[in-house]
Amino acid sequence: MYLDEILAQHRAVASRDTRSLSELIDAAKTVSKTRGFATRLVEDSKTSLAIIAEIKRRSPSRGFLNRDLEPRVIAEQYKNAGASCISVLTDSEFFGGSVEDLQSARSAVELPVLRKDFTVSLNDICDAKLMNADCILLIVAALEKAELAEFHNLALELGLDVLVEIHDEPELDLALEIGAKMIGVNQRNLKTFEVDRQRAVNIAKKIPSDVVRIAESGVRTRTDAQQLRDAGYHAVLVGETLVTSSNIAMTLNDLRV
Repeated sequence: MYLDEILAQHRAVASRDTRSLSELIDAAKTVSKTRGFATRLVEDSKTSLAIIAEIKRRSPSRGFLNRDLEPRVIAEQYKNAGASCISVLTDSEFFGGSVEDLQSARSAVELPVLRKDFTVSLNDICDAKLMNADCILLIVAALEKAELAEFHNLALELGLDVLVEIHDEPELDLALEIGAKMIGVNQRNLKTFEVDRQRAVNIAKKIPSDVVRIAESGVRTRTDAQQLRDAGYHAVLVGETLVTSSNIAMTLNDLRV
């Protein structure tokens, strides 16, 4: 039960956070303007499937994926290979990431950057802006409806883009209800970490046309990418396939259908 364990740890950390929310919000509002994550995906998707290339050291299910990963170096490789945006895991306990990984990657390139983590508090959202992220992730399966709406509203107020992640149609309905304009369909079951490569294709037709559509997990081949492009997705988020590749440029270019 990976998700339950991860969330329990993050909520425990959040419960010990005694910082003033109002002070964090004030500080976050002074951080420079974000780079326009969703806008970049929509623009790039006009010519080919946009790629959100992920910086990910390890995963709970597979262990280390790339022990020697240098965020700055890999971010430059992603940019040079044509990635539209970058996603950086900042969870340390389960994924081996850090805030420094995000800041290092973002300072190396001009691409918009997603803070990929398990957002469980309003303070987390302020922290994302303070570390210079351009977008945050909200996982519907991890949050109550009231939390989802409150977190989404604060993120927008701070100028952050929000990727709202779903796994099925009831979660899609919730995401749309709170006004999500960018939705990611995760093909990985976060409880078992198994991947269903038809999940995103099946849900695609239920997502309104004015929503930015992203498929996450299980995108390994050009055929996978083409199927998702044909289904109407603007972008795919690709992690393990890229960080374990011996030729990132070739692998990434192959997915830009």
